Amino acid sequence: MKKIVIFASGSGTNAENIIKYFAKTQIGTVEAVFTNNQSAQVIERAKNYGVPSINLSKGELNDGIVLQKINKIQPDLIVLAGFLLKFPENIITAYPDRIVNIHPALLPKYGGKGMYGMNIHNAIVANNEKETGITIHFVNENYDEGNIIFQKSVALTGDETPEEVAAKIHGLEQEYFPTVIEGILNHKI
Repeated sequence: MKKIVIFASGSGTNAENIIKYFAKTQIGTVEAVFTNNQSAQVIERAKNYGVPSINLSKGELNDGIVLQKINKIQPDLIVLAGFLLKFPENIITAYPDRIVNIHPALLPKYGGKGMYGMNIHNAIVANNEKETGITIHFVNENYDEGNIIFQKSVALTGDETPEEVAAKIHGLEQEYFPTVIEGILNHKI
C-alpha cells in the first residue's frame, strides 16, 4: 500500500473525499492530515475516518520540524488539498515530483500569490470568462508554477455568480482529484 499525507487548511471536503476513496482501494492509504489551522473542519473529517491530524505552525513548516514528521511517515505522495501556506523548499527538495496540488482554475490563468478560493471565482466572473476548471500540478518553489499533471474545464454561461462557479469547480475536484492521485501512484499519469 502506498502512503499518502494530505495538507489542508480549511473545511477539508477534498481531503475527506480522498480519504474515503482510498479506504475502498488496495492502492494507498491516507496516513495523516497536516493542518496549519487548529480550528479547521478537516481535523474532524479526518478523525471520523481514523486518520490522525498533525497541527503545524508556519515556523515549524519552514524550520524543518514538519519535514522530520513527514520523514517518519515516508509517504509516497504528499497532497495539498486547500493548503494555503507556501510549501517550503526543504520539503520540495526532499520529495521531488511527489508533491501535488489542486488549483481551482485553469493554470496558468488565475494562479500565484493570493489566488485561491473565492478570490479566483470572483476574478473569473468579473472577467466574463467562458470557461474555468481545475488544475492538478506538481509543487515547486513558486506558487502554482509546477508541471501540470491534469486539467479539466467546465463551460460558463456568463450568468453564474462566483458561488455558482465555486460549486462547479467543487464538483470537478470531487470527481477527478482522487482518480488522478491514483494514476500518479500507479505511475499511469
